[in-house]
Amino acid sequence: MKRNKMVLVAAVLSGSLLFSSCVGSFGLFNRLTTWNQSLGNKFVNELVFLAFNIVPVYGVAYLADALVINSIEFWSGSNPMANVGDVKKVKGENGNYMVKTLENGYSITKEGETASMDLIYDKETNTWNVVANGESAELVKMNNDGTADLFLPNGEKMNVTLDAQGMMAARQATTSNLMFAAR
Repeated sequence: MKRNKMVLVAAVLSGSLLFSSCVGSFGLFNRLTTWNQSLGNKFVNELVFLAFNIVPVYGVAYLADALVINSIEFWSGSNPMANVGDVKKVKGENGNYMVKTLENGYSITKEGETASMDLIYDKETNTWNVVANGESAELVKMNNDGTADLFLPNGEKMNVTLDAQGMMAARQATTSNLMFAAR
């Protein structure tokens, strides 16, 4: 009985370690499945699906994503499979938004409008900046010590740790600053 409990505890702890990491976007595998789905009717898709499982194209693509591409994305912060110019539709609280992938960030436009807001990453300064109406402002600066400087709407700078506690503090600070600015 005691041994069964120990095995269960060991399995739960092992599982928590396996499932607590950053999961990448699996760009290669997703692009492959999207291509398959765009080929034609469901019979053609099924034939290609079966063929790609017999000749392990899906398996190789998934393994390449898991071991190489997602690791590059995690450590470099950029996805080598991202296509510059890709546009995705994202549903938000205030309507739909079009998000276009740029070489160094993203351009976000509300559906039906022409004005856009760009999120630009500057590798030299290791910062994310927002550009709107011709004006640029720093949002986040990643530091080499495992922290980040958050630039708040009121002009203050807040240093946070890159963990759950730091993210909670950042969320509280930005929420309270936005409420204060709205008054």
